[in-house]
Amino acid sequence: MIKVLIVDDHEMVRLGISSYLNVQDDLEVIAEADDGEQGLKKALEIRPDVILMDLIMPNMNGVDATKAILKAWPAARVIILTSFIDDELVYPAIEAGAASYILKTSTAEEIADAIRQTAKGQTVFEPEVTTKIMNRSKIAADMALYDDLTTREREVLKLIAQGKSNQEIADELFITLKTVKTHVSNILAKLEVDDRTKAAIYAFKHGIVKPAGDGSSDHIPAV
Repeated sequence: MIKVLIVDDHEMVRLGISSYLNVQDDLEVIAEADDGEQGLKKALEIRPDVILMDLIMPNMNGVDATKAILKAWPAARVIILTSFIDDELVYPAIEAGAASYILKTSTAEEIADAIRQTAKGQTVFEPEVTTKIMNRSKIAADMALYDDLTTREREVLKLIAQGKSNQEIADELFITLKTVKTHVSNILAKLEVDDRTKAAIYAFKHGIVKPAGDGSSDHIPAV
């Protein structure tokens, strides 16, 4: 029997979910809480197998409650069950340690299945959440490429994005043309791009250089 704690400030939500879960052979709602503080207290008292956690609640929100629960009880399995898919809520919830993230638009059967999978140590994410996590991971990986650049290579990259030619870069940095070419070659290899234009796009995309003019790129990198 998988024991479940429901933490949600809407009584009708709790009632609807618990009514379905309690008629399942392997699920049992053993407690409910109507805010984060009460949810934290009950979670640590009864140690349920899975905690269904709303995000927007009085006294203590779901992110803070999840953090507090996992700090005191690292083995807890928390499922965020919410109506919100906004970045400012998704990422903090995942970073807080939530094992799964599903929406209230899910069917009762889907919620039950998510509880079963989460209890087994698996993770269940709403498709949109999975996409957000993957995109954020990609951005982080992209920035890791930039971190590999030396200080001089970063200077050269910024000048490339500004449309400077190799000779202009050499003149501005007081280095030889050969040295510039070496830096450019290293930059392309480290950023895993094929040419200067793509390197410039990388710089704009990641906020390393702000596009000139009205917010769009006015410069075409010199070849």
